[in-house]
Amino acid sequence: MTSDTTPDTPETSTTEQPLADRGSNRSQRPGSAEFLRFVTSGWAERPASTATRSPAADHTAARRSALSAKFPGERLVVPAGTFKVRSNDTDYRFRPHSAFAHLTGLGMEQEPDAVLVLHPVEDGSGDDGSAHHAVLYLRPLAGRDTEEFFSDSRYGEFWVGARPTLEDVETTTGITTAHLDDLRDALAKDVGVDGVQVLVVPDVDEAVEAVIEEIRAAEASGERDSALAESLSELRLVKDAYEVEQMRLAVDTTIEGFEKIVRALPAAQEHARGERVIEGTFVGHARQEGNAVGYETIAAAGEHATTLHWIDNDGPVRSRELVLVDAGVEVDSLYTADITRTLPVDGTFTEVQRRVYQAVLDAADAAFAVARPGTKFRDVHAAAMEVIAARLDEWGLLPVSAEQSLLPENQHHRRWMVHGTSHHLGLDVHDCAQARAELYLDGILEPGMVFTIEPGLYFKSDDLLVPEEYRGIGVRIEDDVLVTADGNVNLSAALPRDPDAVEAWMARLLG
Repeated sequence: MTSDTTPDTPETSTTEQPLADRGSNRSQRPGSAEFLRFVTSGWAERPASTATRSPAADHTAARRSALSAKFPGERLVVPAGTFKVRSNDTDYRFRPHSAFAHLTGLGMEQEPDAVLVLHPVEDGSGDDGSAHHAVLYLRPLAGRDTEEFFSDSRYGEFWVGARPTLEDVETTTGITTAHLDDLRDALAKDVGVDGVQVLVVPDVDEAVEAVIEEIRAAEASGERDSALAESLSELRLVKDAYEVEQMRLAVDTTIEGFEKIVRALPAAQEHARGERVIEGTFVGHARQEGNAVGYETIAAAGEHATTLHWIDNDGPVRSRELVLVDAGVEVDSLYTADITRTLPVDGTFTEVQRRVYQAVLDAADAAFAVARPGTKFRDVHAAAMEVIAARLDEWGLLPVSAEQSLLPENQHHRRWMVHGTSHHLGLDVHDCAQARAELYLDGILEPGMVFTIEPGLYFKSDDLLVPEEYRGIGVRIEDDVLVTADGNVNLSAALPRDPDAVEAWMARLLG
């Protein structure tokens, strides 16, 4: 009988063992024939499948058809992506690529290594009369008679639970499924100089890209891959009814998280790293009620609020200061909210804090006023900047008039707000990022578009161009906006914005 520190497998000299294999030395996995016989036997029949069709399935079919129309005759490859190593042999939690989630409806941690392929067919004979037939290639549930079942820490049922079967995924998504082992042959079918061209979303799965480079004619392939990524981004500029529903859910769940943050402020003040008390409160809520956070939470107290992407969150939370919290829950479908509130730690703004806060709120309201169909996306930012420049001018901070500062060749007011006012929002916190400028920045707002409105003012503690009373104050107010047929809806309106309403809300929560 061996001790509990000795492997059952034959001893191997580390000088002969490849580095890549040495991580398994810690596992002491038994490998005897008797163990293999014993571990793969004596299991009950698996329960009957409970898979049902996802409410997203009809919407994803329409999205695939819209994409198909742009690429007739070409094979389109959209990988979910792979596990990413965090350190040594531990991985980050898996999240599928947004384009894959958008076209399949799969969220949460589904499905690592899977690849959606839209195979070209004779025009009109594909799915729903489109020019393509979709097949989802994935790694299905392994049998209990396989080594993967008990020994594979990434995929094995003993380690991560049972994977869905091909039939389960087909029922859920409404997409034909096939084993991942069939992918290479399927990609290579009819490929040639005069045959089918294969396009792949770049920078998602290196192994899939390598296979495609082996089998396809490479002329202009990179340009066509970019066109595919571009189209997938642009496909998300206008949200369908299911997406809007998921955005509402993400926002509502995020608002609940902000309420928990306010209740945690007394504990945050008592901790040396109170910002992490705030962050931990929200992250815990996001995992309990959703999939995760949609991006790293910003919990920036005092001077830290003047750093736009402060995510260290290792500072104290002090009385009489402000804390800027920028956070969003990513729900199971992977749609995320993106909301910012700047809160007085004690529940009451000082006179100077309120003055800065009101300026930012007025800028946000000006942006809301123009966020309607027919307006250019860039005009939302311009409306907010007019207010920001005017207030800075009133306070005597600009070296020129507000009108002069707003000229493209000047922009002095941007010293105190260097970021943009809006970005599209959806599966990614900065959604549609590969869309063309003429459809994004210069795009015309349409019903169904969802984006943020988030002006701010940031006065760093060492900024000698502002009066001392402003130094160290950072304020941002961010809401999530849905464009409607006759204007817009503030999806996050239930979270107070007006300073008086913020104080009343905090007083209620703090008791």
